Amino acid sequence: MNSNLKKIVMTALFAALSCVATMSIHIPTPGTGGYIHPGDAVVILSGVILGPVYGLLAGGIGSAMADLIGGYFIYVPITFVIKGLVALAAGLIYQKLGHSSKTRFTSVILGGIADIVLVAGGYCLCEIFLYGVSGALASVPANIIQGIGGLIISAILYPALIAIPDVRQLAGERAHS
Repeated sequence: MNSNLKKIVMTALFAALSCVATMSIHIPTPGTGGYIHPGDAVVILSGVILGPVYGLLAGGIGSAMADLIGGYFIYVPITFVIKGLVALAAGLIYQKLGHSSKTRFTSVILGGIADIVLVAGGYCLCEIFLYGVSGALASVPANIIQGIGGLIISAILYPALIAIPDVRQLAGERAHS
């Protein structure tokens, strides 16, 4: 299969996986109207496996679609930007540091840390305009917990995904570009 076509297909696949993972398990967060979900793990892995640009598209589109389908209309553009930035950051970290099997796994962990910072900080910043400072700050603990979940799940899934030859090839190309 053509390399560009494979990237486009994998991007669509990861967007769909991100949407499904976000919508599959909902743990409501008290007082925020939001929920904790495993979708962040797929967003992190989108950046790692697809690279920063395709990862941004997959993570941003998939997560925004989950908000659209789930009825969180006001969050669609916010989520696209924040989750896209998470995948972008994870992809850039993986490219810069992932030159051996040990540093690749460490890069996934660092991508998870970037997720925690970007999700908690990004949603807090955007929610200041929607709910005021106190309302925005109320969502930070749940977003941190969601990010920690994404970090843990992505660290668990990474070795399984990287064992798939086509995925390993894509991720390997990203680590060396």
